Amino acid sequence: MKEQREKLWNINYIWTMVANFSMYFAFYLLTPLLPLYLNEHFGATKDLIGVILSGYTIAALLFRPFSGYFVDSFNRKKVLLFFSLLYFIFFGFYLVAGTVLLFAVVRSLHGAPFGAFTVANSTVAIDVLPSSRRNEGIGYYGLSNNVATAIAPTVGILIYKQTHDFNLLFLLAFLFALIGLIASARVQIPQKEIQQNVKKISLDRFFLMRGWLLGVNMIFFSFCYGVLSNYLAIYGKQVLGTTDSTGLYFMILSLGLIVSRLQGNKMLKRGKLIFNAGSGLLFSMAGYTIFIALPNEIGYYLSALLIGLGNGHMYPAFQNMIIKTAYHNERGTANSTLLTCWDIGVGLGIMIGGIVAEYFGYTMAFWTMVAVHFAGLVLFFVQTRPFFLKHQVLS
Repeated sequence: MKEQREKLWNINYIWTMVANFSMYFAFYLLTPLLPLYLNEHFGATKDLIGVILSGYTIAALLFRPFSGYFVDSFNRKKVLLFFSLLYFIFFGFYLVAGTVLLFAVVRSLHGAPFGAFTVANSTVAIDVLPSSRRNEGIGYYGLSNNVATAIAPTVGILIYKQTHDFNLLFLLAFLFALIGLIASARVQIPQKEIQQNVKKISLDRFFLMRGWLLGVNMIFFSFCYGVLSNYLAIYGKQVLGTTDSTGLYFMILSLGLIVSRLQGNKMLKRGKLIFNAGSGLLFSMAGYTIFIALPNEIGYYLSALLIGLGNGHMYPAFQNMIIKTAYHNERGTANSTLLTCWDIGVGLGIMIGGIVAEYFGYTMAFWTMVAVHFAGLVLFFVQTRPFFLKHQVLS
């Protein structure tokens, strides 16, 4: 019986994986095509498109700290179902948003349930994992959104090329979100796992102060991803003379993420969190450096593989570490803290990278990315590593 209880792939964990995959698939199915939709159907200009699409990210960022509070203070299953339902419903609103203003409102508001769902579902996944398999379980969990991120944009583009029908794409996203909602409804959380946070409202209810340095360190690494992901196409056009390479770049990066999560879970299973994080940071440091130092196709695609391998090792290790600095009834806050810091870093990367590129060129913007990653790497080994060893708790 004990062996049965310690199984990693229990049915509730599988349902959280299905829900996560479905929700991310629905999101990334539309992501690469929404700029085209806004331009074709509403005649939106480039700057207006940027404003409309950024509203989603801003809403997710603003709502994530509160979602951690909800997850830790109320019944997690009900919180997960509520935000899954909201996330699903908003996909239907895309079909009836007949003006650019209405579409902008719908798109921006949609970011809030997405931000809350990612926190709630990842926290529930941790709840239904046996404690002895939690490290590797968290690592495998990320594969569900990695795979969705890798294939959904390609599926969306292929469907559009064949049909040129955006309503069909919206309906397909709506369907996948429904699958995610059904999967969330199927999850059963053991009663002993639902421990509500009854402390008075304080900053620590919205941001895990005991793990603050892990969050701050994460900002350095997501900053780099923000610069890379948003200015890659422009730089690729300048250096390689084509934008067609961008899709292949992200497919290789996703492949690296998937491979490293599968391979890295062996170390996570043995509790080698610092080793996993450190090796991942060295991989991605090499990738970012090669990207800008070797401006040809070999350097370009090799950097994608290395960055994917690096982030696939680093992120689940950081997630495990921040969970280990949280008590049992603070897991939602820990998850929201890490995700919020990731969003902050990406936002700073987009903003600062754009400013540097405007005045000094894209080459300097990417060298800035390398410098920030190196600073984060030093911070991890000098400060974050001993910080984690000091602040981890039995949860």
